[in-house]
Amino acid sequence: MAFGFFKSILQKFTGKPVDWDELEETLIRADLGVSMSMKILKALQARQRVTADEVVEVAREEIAKVLPMDNPPLRPLAAKPKVILMVGVNGTGKTTTTAKLAHWLKQHRHSVMLAAADTFRAAAIEQLEVWAGRIGVEMIQGQYNADPAALCYDAYASADRKNVEFLICDTAGRLHTKHNLMAELTKIKKTLSKHDEKAPHEIWIVVDATTGSNALQQAREFHQAIGLTGVVVTKLDGSGKGGTVIAIQHELGLPTKYIGTGEKLEQIEPFDGRRFLEQMI
Repeated sequence: MAFGFFKSILQKFTGKPVDWDELEETLIRADLGVSMSMKILKALQARQRVTADEVVEVAREEIAKVLPMDNPPLRPLAAKPKVILMVGVNGTGKTTTTAKLAHWLKQHRHSVMLAAADTFRAAAIEQLEVWAGRIGVEMIQGQYNADPAALCYDAYASADRKNVEFLICDTAGRLHTKHNLMAELTKIKKTLSKHDEKAPHEIWIVVDATTGSNALQQAREFHQAIGLTGVVVTKLDGSGKGGTVIAIQHELGLPTKYIGTGEKLEQIEPFDGRRFLEQMI
């Protein structure tokens, strides 16, 4: 999606009448979501005759209306830790993304602490511990099957005591259809608020760009359950179409905060709406 999407439209429709059904399928298959695809089609159908260039022009205009061009930098709070709760389903790269974000913050001269609140997945604590050691940040951990809410509570107390600017809590991956596990996230949120009524200050879902419309459904369910504040999209490289960025923003109003473009620690960056649009050419 983010890599040559408009070019593919030009190649498909240049020199022939635009087939509305084919265009609708093209937009939906790009993971824009049904709602955003219909919005683009409606804008196009208001015109008498549509060329491939006009399809690209209108699609670009409609996407630009939805996609925030400004992504405010992540700032610490004045006198207490800013808590970022990382959530999502299994297999999206959540733990690795947590480590990447910690690395990015440290590279930008911020102090960071990690909380290994995934107390269920085999080797999850050890995985994050390895990352923490490589990055050079402290990690708070407990025993397997320990209460993740209590662990996050203790991690906040430690971060506050040590004047750490950012506390990133890596929670267990969970299916958005498992209501008991979603309720556990609500408990973590409520427990953290005992320290600071506004904590967690950010709740970000990590989604995989290659999963397409599933990412939108995941975001929808997590948002309904605990109230997300943003999205981190992984695998947004040559293999990821990335239309899910637009679909989630349009349907849920949730901005993409960071994107992952590879497996290495440094392969994470703040989302740039202008650059994203440019890459669609």
